[in-house]
Amino acid sequence: MARVDLEHVEKVYPNGTRAVVDCTLHVEDGELLVLVGPSGCGKSTVLRMVAGLEDVSAGTLRIGGAVVNDVSPQARNVAMVFQDYALYPQMTVRRNLEFPLRMRGLRGGDLRAQVERVAGLLDLAALLDRYPRQLSGGQRQRVAMGRALVREPAVSLLDEPLSNLDAKLRVQVRAEIAELQERIKTTMLYVTHDQTEAMTLGHRVAVMDRGRLQQVAPPRELYEAPVNTFVAGFMGTPPMNLLPARVTSADGSSVLEIGSQRLVVATTDALRAAAGAPVTLGIRPEHLRSVEEGAPEGPPAPSPAPALAAVVEHGEWLGHETLAYLRLVADGGEPLRLIARLPGMLTLEVDRPLRLTVDPARLHLFAADGRAIG
Repeated sequence: MARVDLEHVEKVYPNGTRAVVDCTLHVEDGELLVLVGPSGCGKSTVLRMVAGLEDVSAGTLRIGGAVVNDVSPQARNVAMVFQDYALYPQMTVRRNLEFPLRMRGLRGGDLRAQVERVAGLLDLAALLDRYPRQLSGGQRQRVAMGRALVREPAVSLLDEPLSNLDAKLRVQVRAEIAELQERIKTTMLYVTHDQTEAMTLGHRVAVMDRGRLQQVAPPRELYEAPVNTFVAGFMGTPPMNLLPARVTSADGSSVLEIGSQRLVVATTDALRAAAGAPVTLGIRPEHLRSVEEGAPEGPPAPSPAPALAAVVEHGEWLGHETLAYLRLVADGGEPLRLIARLPGMLTLEVDRPLRLTVDPARLHLFAADGRAIG
């Protein structure tokens, strides 16, 4: 196990394409850090530079405190698990697991002991005499993981290892990877474009866009306190609603003007800082609640929550919840659309008016350059 440090690392290809720009990232010894972002954002390039499969154009890359910019891949003691398993079809599971050890000159009892240890870790002992064609997708992925771990690498690199699995199997193998990492405490860099994998697997998550790191944080912090509109819109299913707005003040309160609608909320430091300027208002779908007709049960709230008037465009019923796709009521101009995550199975008729209350404490504000305010 080892710490991985990237300090102002860049990757520029001969045609001038800057795949990774000024990347400074520290992965702690024993940490599982997930790199996530859309296709082409540079996450796999970062992984390949750590593996030594891509040269570093600028900056410093350290593994275990040693600079490895010019160290060959085989001398870095890193293991890589690929998307397509890359197993040898003519070899049994046992021989696939033995292969990296045989390449290093290991023989006899030590070889058998290493293979059986990893086979036990990954529940592969009963499969050692089978061939890859006789295994399920999840079993093949476990063999690929075992072949990487059997050599006891300082760092394990996983490049979208679950992409070829069906949805149910992805959930199962994802849980197995998380449980394995907790047991063996190996340093892992895991690349994915799937935010669900990122949020459920990573001790920390690094979000990338167009070659640049946008935010590195534990999953909860990333979700609750995104540093810019890209992270806010990328993390979350459905994503955060991002609406153009303007902040004004009236009678000691702040007013968020969203199209022709106005939300009156208590003034905060962030609202005070944004007064008079156009902003982007962020609202997570689960922080919107519908106001049903009729009086609510219990005593009335001391002050009603601010609400938005919307019209239903369509709904998605997921059993435990309903996703309501809405457009805000506006006087002219482009319609503003948003999604609300509402509990239960609701009957949502197209063009039905719906009022949505907003918890002011859950609002996010972003400046014109996309950065979070406050």
